[in-house]
Amino acid sequence: MLKKYNQLFIFFLFLADITIASISWIAAYYIRFYSNLIPVTKGIPPFNIYLQILIYIIVIWGIVFKAFGLYQPMRINNPVNEAIKVVEASIFSVLILIAITYGLYEHKFSRILMGLFFVSSTFLTIFVRATLRKALHEIRKRGYNLRYVIIVGAGEIGQKISSAILSHPELGIKIVGFLTRHPEKIGTKINGIPVIGLYKDIQKIIRERKIDQVYVALPLDAWERMKIILSSLEEEIVDIKLVPDFYQYVTLHGGVEELDGLPIINLQESPFYGWRRMIKRGMDIVISLFAIIFLSPLFLVIALAVKLTSPGPILFKQKRMGFDGVIFEIYKFRSMYVDAEKETGPVWAKKDDPRRTPLGAFLRRTSLDELPQFFNVLKGDMSLIGPRPERPEFIEKFKKEIPRYMLRHKIKAGMSGWAQVNGFRGNSSITKRIEHDLYYIENWSLTFDLKILWLTLWKGIFNKNAY
Repeated sequence: MLKKYNQLFIFFLFLADITIASISWIAAYYIRFYSNLIPVTKGIPPFNIYLQILIYIIVIWGIVFKAFGLYQPMRINNPVNEAIKVVEASIFSVLILIAITYGLYEHKFSRILMGLFFVSSTFLTIFVRATLRKALHEIRKRGYNLRYVIIVGAGEIGQKISSAILSHPELGIKIVGFLTRHPEKIGTKINGIPVIGLYKDIQKIIRERKIDQVYVALPLDAWERMKIILSSLEEEIVDIKLVPDFYQYVTLHGGVEELDGLPIINLQESPFYGWRRMIKRGMDIVISLFAIIFLSPLFLVIALAVKLTSPGPILFKQKRMGFDGVIFEIYKFRSMYVDAEKETGPVWAKKDDPRRTPLGAFLRRTSLDELPQFFNVLKGDMSLIGPRPERPEFIEKFKKEIPRYMLRHKIKAGMSGWAQVNGFRGNSSITKRIEHDLYYIENWSLTFDLKILWLTLWKGIFNKNAY
């Protein structure tokens, strides 16, 4: 019954999304052409042309929002993450709509109207979704639409689960009690929740207490007991949630997927696949191409300055490690004398580094030496945003000294990143840099990338650690 309620709620979300998009499209037409807020200079186009677009909007919004995971069960839901997903899905949907309208219709649709439509539909969708979820949460807090659960295992894992559930009453999950293998614990309480029986009592308790879900939270060394418990649950109509202590090994975007009906537990994987990968790559291509064209006069000036101020090539190429450990050549304007590391070998740049040319010191301090990396981005070796690529010689050392260091190579290296805009670049704390890199990977979104791009313009170009 609760699953039916959940599907009904998702259906209402879908209806709300396409209704908002449709109303926003019609409202944008009337605001643009009849409100007198924005002067109309080329006449008012017939309404029926814009009305025809509604069918595309309904189809596009439904497909894209589903592809972005906005119609998955979200009993455990983060409003901020959902809002970010709505923004990303809306951007992608509008881009598809623009491509369709400009490709299939001779009529040139108003760009101002498109902007009004995007802003109104996006913010209304976020507002309505948040309101619906808030209302549902309030209903659950008042004791309606509850799921009654028991936790099999009163150890560390079970206690963590109970604490997480208790901290979110809006989820509508009511913990009836713990089951244990220690008879002496029956009657005691953990986190205010009673221990109500032994493992062998599970079937009786499920039937007497009308349990909806069972959380099996046993350590890996309790596999034999787990098999017995799971076998006894085959006769019961309950949802079973298996929570083994794999969490201690989960490092990056862990989760469960299915292969031909076989569940597979992911302990770590790249978060960039499918729509995410397409969106990020699309942004890289558009912005890097625009930057190369727009900054081409500056490229020529710097290239000429490098050539005139010191002997040697204009560009400096160096091997770096990128996505999935692939080695590529990174491009920079040369800022050091030729054969600068002939005597020292690979070393970190340092303050007042004597290997720099006079012009190179300025280029490195202002990050202008890194402009050629827009070509790396356009080629696909790098992304605009991501962990800064490191030299293979240093990686061999860091991966042995710093836990989880190699996880930063699960995405493309970037020209700028979360660590850089927070001051961790050049000769700064490697540990802190990794913390920020992994935070970025775990919390990636299109809006997060745009935020880092914005901060790069104000904070990431000039940096005290840029030697």
